Amino acid sequence: MLLAAIGDLVLDITIAPHGELRTNDDTPAAIRVGGGGQAANFCAWAASLGERSRLVTRVGDDDAGRRLVAELEAGGVEVHAVRAAEPTGAIAVLIGPGGERTMATQRGASVGLRRDDLRPEWFVGVDLIHVPAYSLFREPLATAARTAVEMVRLGRGRVSVDLSSVAGLVDYGPARMMSELARIKPDILFATAAEADAMPVAMDFCIAIVSGEGPQRAGEHAVRVAAAAVAKVGARPA
Repeated sequence: MLLAAIGDLVLDITIAPHGELRTNDDTPAAIRVGGGGQAANFCAWAASLGERSRLVTRVGDDDAGRRLVAELEAGGVEVHAVRAAEPTGAIAVLIGPGGERTMATQRGASVGLRRDDLRPEWFVGVDLIHVPAYSLFREPLATAARTAVEMVRLGRGRVSVDLSSVAGLVDYGPARMMSELARIKPDILFATAAEADAMPVAMDFCIAIVSGEGPQRAGEHAVRVAAAAVAKVGARPA
């Protein structure tokens, strides 16, 4: 099986303080620097389980981008990385005392991936393409992701979508995301409990799928529910 993903490959900086942070002073911490990004992580996990995986992404033409690509390739991931003038993205993750995570993100070059950057051969033989919602939040990456889905569907491949981020969903708008889901018609939809709470309509989509309505009917049903959600909470709820 060949699993692919389209989206972020970023520098991941994880900071786990030893105790409470001291304002305007030093705090001892464990700090890890490595590769991250939901699309990249999906491919890395697939490769670690012995599956073929392929990442389509965009990184800066810089040391960070070259190192991250090399690390993924060393882990068995086939990487198709478009090089960009913008810097490779980065995410800083602060680990709280109870294990909770707070993230600050600079998405950098990844969101600039364009439809014209894609090559049809990158999607030949793909059995499933994974699309993080992060890849749908911003243009031109969103159009590139939709195009990738279309190419995989032409080869009878399947599609999975991960809702990715509560903040991202709220900013993007639940009804707008439901329109995307109806358009993409994912075979699999991933969400945390918090993401499901932010997107109750998406869960309606899942229930319709499980009930045997099929992706198209489920998408149509979800869009009808989304229209009601807009009336109640607005496209960008606080």
